[in-house]
Amino acid sequence: MPEVMEARSVSAIPCGEEWQYEPKWDGFRCLLARDGPVIAMHSKSGQDLKRYFPEIELAASMLPESRFLLDGELVVPMGDSYSFDDLLHRLHPAQSRIKKLSAATPALFLAFDILSYGKRDLADAPLTARRPALDDFAKRCFSDGSRFRLSPATTDVDQALRWLGEAGGGSDGIIAKRIDLAYQAGNREGMQKIKRYRSADCVIGGFRYGKNLIAGRKLAGSLLLGVYGPSGDLHHVGFSSGIKMADKPALTDQLEAIKAPQSFTVNVPGGPSRWQHDRPSEWQPVKPKYVVEVSYDHFTGGRFRHGTSILRWRPDKKPKQCSLDQLEQQAVAPALLLAGNL
Repeated sequence: MPEVMEARSVSAIPCGEEWQYEPKWDGFRCLLARDGPVIAMHSKSGQDLKRYFPEIELAASMLPESRFLLDGELVVPMGDSYSFDDLLHRLHPAQSRIKKLSAATPALFLAFDILSYGKRDLADAPLTARRPALDDFAKRCFSDGSRFRLSPATTDVDQALRWLGEAGGGSDGIIAKRIDLAYQAGNREGMQKIKRYRSADCVIGGFRYGKNLIAGRKLAGSLLLGVYGPSGDLHHVGFSSGIKMADKPALTDQLEAIKAPQSFTVNVPGGPSRWQHDRPSEWQPVKPKYVVEVSYDHFTGGRFRHGTSILRWRPDKKPKQCSLDQLEQQAVAPALLLAGNL
């Protein structure tokens, strides 16, 4: 199984005849191969995904083509969108639970590239050859009732802008691919990702010290962020670690001066990070006094999907003005700009 083609993060959509655009799905990247009766499913990191998604393995074994290698995304449909939380729950250690979830929340495979099928090896072919081959493969092999779908693609930058503006509910941006390059396994030369960013005002409810001593002292390494729910409870919604080194001593002084026995009352952090296993689990609550505006790409299940970036401090805002409702009402930030028009 080859390495997947990676994407380079950029702030604007690249323009030109050499680019193709696709929605950026918020799921699990998956290389799926079939060679006769043998099915393989690997994540971007090389993890074996087959045991967690038996319904996809079964569906792949029933496709009319007996040899192929697809690149795509595993998603779990929920209503009119895709649910990352339900997808995440599919990674369960108990086989009995996996079987139950595969029936209760079955996944789909959204195919967006093809590296081989039949006797054709396409990994060294440009996207101008791979995409028509994928379209042909999907037309012949994907039926309306199967667990496979063809991910849309376009060379129209206006359509790419619409996709970016509509991001949410399963997609968090767009992907731009070079149509003149072969499949760039393991590197970022042929693909770029542009995410839809929003901003929100959050209360600092705690902090974690960094792992290393600076001049013999522990300094704040990340901030724990919160917003207030309708009942007045402070919900922990995520973290931000983008603190400039020059700001850390003064910031640590500020935070240590307002230490408190408790801050968050909903989704209280209590263990290692779900996303960053090397981040320390111990944290220090502080009085909810300071407000920061942060940028984020996706909010789901009551938390930021990824880390946030601090845009500015908001001494003009009261902590109680940081509400849970705002996270569903933020406008798109300037990531909608086109490259060349910045």
